[in-house]
Amino acid sequence: MKKNLVLLTVALLLVLTACGGGGDKPATTTEPAKTDGELTKVVIGVSPAPHGEIVEGLEEEFKAAGIEVEIVTFDDYVQPNLALDDGSLDLNYFQHQPYLDSFIAEHGVELVTIGQVHVEPLALYSDKYESIEELPEGAEIIIPSDPTNGARALLLLQSAGLIELSDPTNLAATEADITENPKNFKFTAIDPANIARTYTDVDGGVINANFAIDAGLNPMEDGILVEGDQSPYANVVVVKAGEESNETFLKVVEILNSDASRKFIEEKYEGTIKPVF
Repeated sequence: MKKNLVLLTVALLLVLTACGGGGDKPATTTEPAKTDGELTKVVIGVSPAPHGEIVEGLEEEFKAAGIEVEIVTFDDYVQPNLALDDGSLDLNYFQHQPYLDSFIAEHGVELVTIGQVHVEPLALYSDKYESIEELPEGAEIIIPSDPTNGARALLLLQSAGLIELSDPTNLAATEADITENPKNFKFTAIDPANIARTYTDVDGGVINANFAIDAGLNPMEDGILVEGDQSPYANVVVVKAGEESNETFLKVVEILNSDASRKFIEEKYEGTIKPVF
């Protein structure tokens, strides 16, 4: 039996730049969704877990609404927005709003949020220590290199008193904002997609939940410090500016915000991923 939901894993993409210079972008239309028989096809870019799993798990709900969803998975946080901007995708669902805002400011793309779905707790992991109290003087901790998730990591460490920041509410905090570092921790910033593979080489690493889950880590069970419930980092569904009223895209959000979606998230992730609808 053919599945209407097609899972494509993207191993390599053509290198894209935010400033152009590599040839003309393909033309896009105001209605990029394509009709195939009775189903309207949309292409959505996701991280493999949990985003791809959630979309795939709602296959029957999408079909019942007349939508065929083609999933394209990405292992980084840059290409999904560039692919949406150049028209390769109709929507993406992999990021939180602070990251999107930072990306738009840096790359000049015109992307907008049309819905929120869930929150993924950021956590500090270590295979050497079982609690934050055990972290030694001068411990090396890996944090995400992108500005928004790097700041989020510092805010997490501050919440446990491991460091102090000049402004404890600053979502754009950097290492330059650290005013107290009692144990003289060393922070190493790398691509967030690589932290789950390298944190065991040092004393610990702050890992985004999607990459943690993909690596077989459970934030609630394996993290030695976990982000609290009051988080501004809800993961969002994003489209190109001008597509905010596209009925098919809004229907995708409606299904992602449905009772079936809530049930799938709560049963599969057992509290490690929390719906925000």
